[in-house]
Amino acid sequence: GCPLTPLPPVSMAIRLTYVLQDWQQYFWPQQPPDIDALVGGEVGGLEFGKLPFGACEDPISELHLATTWPHLTEGIIVDNDVYSDLDPIQAPQWSVRIRKADNPQCLLGDFLNEFFKLCRRKESTDEILGRSAFEEDGKEVADITHALSKLTEPAPVPIHKLSVTNMVHSAKKKIRKHRGVDESPLNNEVLNTILLVSELPMHTRFIKKTYFLQFKSAPSDSLTYKLALCLCMINFYHGGVKGVAHLWQEFVLEMRYRWENNYLIPGLANGPPDLRCCLLHQKLQMLNCCIERKKARDEGKRGSVSDRSPGGSSGDAGKGADHSGDNSKETDKEKEVGKSWESWSDSEEEFFECLSDTEDLKGNGQENGKKGGAKEGSKEPVNLKPEGRLHPHGKLTLLHPGEPLYIPITQEPAPMTEDLLEEQSEVLAKLGTSAEGAHLRARMQSACLLSDMESFKAANPGCCLEDFVRWYSPRDYIEEEVVDEKGNVVIKGELSARMKIPSNMWVEAWETAKPVPARRQKRLFDDTREAEKVLHYLAVQKPADLARHLLSCIIHAAVLKVKEEEVLEDISSVKKIIKQIISHSSKVLRFPNPEDKKLEEIIAQIMSVEAIIARARSLKAKFGVEKCENEEEKEDLQRFVNCLLEQPEVSVLGAGRGPAGSIIHKLFVNAQRVREKLRRSGSSDERRLNTGAVSDFPPPTGREVILRTTVPRPAPYSKPLPQRMYSVLTKEDFRLAGAFSADTTFF
Repeated sequence: GCPLTPLPPVSMAIRLTYVLQDWQQYFWPQQPPDIDALVGGEVGGLEFGKLPFGACEDPISELHLATTWPHLTEGIIVDNDVYSDLDPIQAPQWSVRIRKADNPQCLLGDFLNEFFKLCRRKESTDEILGRSAFEEDGKEVADITHALSKLTEPAPVPIHKLSVTNMVHSAKKKIRKHRGVDESPLNNEVLNTILLVSELPMHTRFIKKTYFLQFKSAPSDSLTYKLALCLCMINFYHGGVKGVAHLWQEFVLEMRYRWENNYLIPGLANGPPDLRCCLLHQKLQMLNCCIERKKARDEGKRGSVSDRSPGGSSGDAGKGADHSGDNSKETDKEKEVGKSWESWSDSEEEFFECLSDTEDLKGNGQENGKKGGAKEGSKEPVNLKPEGRLHPHGKLTLLHPGEPLYIPITQEPAPMTEDLLEEQSEVLAKLGTSAEGAHLRARMQSACLLSDMESFKAANPGCCLEDFVRWYSPRDYIEEEVVDEKGNVVIKGELSARMKIPSNMWVEAWETAKPVPARRQKRLFDDTREAEKVLHYLAVQKPADLARHLLSCIIHAAVLKVKEEEVLEDISSVKKIIKQIISHSSKVLRFPNPEDKKLEEIIAQIMSVEAIIARARSLKAKFGVEKCENEEEKEDLQRFVNCLLEQPEVSVLGAGRGPAGSIIHKLFVNAQRVREKLRRSGSSDERRLNTGAVSDFPPPTGREVILRTTVPRPAPYSKPLPQRMYSVLTKEDFRLAGAFSADTTFF
């Protein structure tokens, strides 16, 4: 016999990789943006008031299909350059991986990046637009002696009906005097569209009302929010920083026009500034408060809109009017508002609204105001006519006259923005801890208290400090049941301990207060001064400052947009990233001046989510998920697409015969047909070289082969051990790797 032992069988595993690069254009749903389109939404929402979304290019660059034959016997397979027995359709195992495009161009990410770049600009509005459009021709050479001439000029007739869209501001005329009409950054059509958008309601499929509180931005239906979106659009498509400066200039002039003509600003909630929103939104709310009060005053109301009721419920002053003839015309509806100091000043420049008999009233108060101590001398003379009554309290009566206690009409404390509150805190802190500083600080803070005391005295002649405390601060009036000399149980009350402290500010203020109704008092809130301060603040804002103010609104809008788009796709990984973005943004944006690096991180996270959603939509379109009529197959394809997004490589159920496999096969067939058409349109030499039948798949870009066997080594009588050899062959590379084992028991 032959001394040679037969060779053991060798098992083979072969894997061929095919690459699909030529995607058909109709497989990518996102069309390139139309830069010239102003309104219409051709590119996922390209219209003023909305942020665009989606990738401008296919975010999936390649699809790699790996066909595997895991167990083959040697000698039965022929595979060479001329012929191959390895048909991809017949492979028992298919797996797919995708190659993502590097940094695909996405619309939302581009908008955010360009707007963030605006935050780093240094130019002012005047530097960008040339000479200040707020200047009038000849103003620089006007004689200073005519500075007050406008005060004597007749006032213009107010326009009863105003539409923002048909307003033509003088700013555009002044701009055109210094540059050509065609040189203006924004034309009238764009400006009118923007101003119209600011008055339209917002419509989004997903709005969470509390997001603006977390981001310190503005409500999604507010003017500030819409202004931020319009500025973002202008910055990207309509002139960049020049367009932003022009639009902001027009906006400031619009605000001044509304202030001077008593037109409320639309898109802002009523009431004082909301300190939970961004500072620019607070400033606009403050301006609206000023317009509202100026409008009420100019309409001839005797009672100021700033009146309020601090201790009772809201009501109509007309319904609860005084029983005297002087106050029968008061018709203001008063509301209860929280306490606040503001506008205390001894300045001669304060604005007074007084009637002719004010001095007489003050004289009466001075004659009777300081007789006796705090108990007896604090009573007001009963011969004064009651004024400024809102309505009877209903439960309380005056202690000494025994008449019903009336809730007075009082002034509303001044609304304040967060920067004014900071200034106020700094002023109070600079007064120091000395006795004089403490007294001055207490006096400044008690301006509202003094005003309320004067209103209370005017509404309740003959009252005392105890009456005021019972209404204004009930906890500081302590009532006890005691037994009198006759043995009857009676209720006896007295002021609290803090009210009895010597030099108590309440006692001093009560002795100083005169019976003056709110309509005759000095205004706690000078709406004219505050409105001019707001308008000046708006006018001096640089485009970079404006972008900083509105960046929180843009991030807020971007998160809403991403969330709205994510709801349609339902991707678990995207939901986690969005939660991280919201958490991160809420921490960063709460600070007045967040770091640029942290803001860049937030924008990068939003861009990553947009890219993931764009990839999901690209894969859905390529695999026809939405067109699938079979619900079970549709769910399988949806899971397959989600796995492709989250996993490096995904197995194809059913290989080439399953739902996903058949779609992949069609993709390769279509790509091969396109390639063949291109070849036929080439030169005659290329056509002669490619006269054979068209294959469904292109030549494999990589061949991987694994050879496995079990042999005894190093001697024939050694223990049989596994041996393995791996090889990979591509167009540019060939690698060979072996893993061999040997028995070491006797060697």
